Amino acid sequence: MAERRKGCVSLEGEKVILVPYLEAHVPNYHQWMQDPSLLQATASDPLTLHQEYQMQLSWSQDPNKETFIVLDKDLLLGPFSHGQPHLEAMVGDVNIFMNDLDNPHMAEIEIMIAEPKSRRKGLAKESVLMMMAFAVENLGINIFRVKIGESNGASLDLFKKLGFVQTSYSNIFKEVTLELQITQPKNEEMLGLMNIVIKHT
Repeated sequence: MAERRKGCVSLEGEKVILVPYLEAHVPNYHQWMQDPSLLQATASDPLTLHQEYQMQLSWSQDPNKETFIVLDKDLLLGPFSHGQPHLEAMVGDVNIFMNDLDNPHMAEIEIMIAEPKSRRKGLAKESVLMMMAFAVENLGINIFRVKIGESNGASLDLFKKLGFVQTSYSNIFKEVTLELQITQPKNEEMLGLMNIVIKHT
């Protein structure tokens, strides 16, 4: 089990490495979020660069949020070094929010592969599985929820293939909510799909 110290863990899979969201990542992240399609897909508001730095700092300190930057291993220049930003391989992010007051074992999960060149390579699927496995093993999460705009077919397909089932629909926000209950067989399946290497600072 990994230690529960934010910002000290990287997770390595077959195709991706998940690293802590560092201050050095902010300019690239800010550039991504200038894209109207990404803002719409992530239900985000545009921020200034200064606001993005403030957001990164708040996320790094929030005990109810875990954020990792997704690195595409195909884009790494040289060997991976834990604690380095590896901006050249930065292609997206994956987050979980543990803010359900009624159920501390529930978390909302989000995934974004922002770089078009790294889409349709299975990076989102592996990143989600790795994040869920990490959260189950280290944070006591056993139910995952996603909220996805009905027009975001790629994300809906991804989570349905992972076993998420629709639990509600919002006419106001045109948003679908799906959930996945992690059973022991499901957890073993997730862990078996990847070889997670956990690195600490």
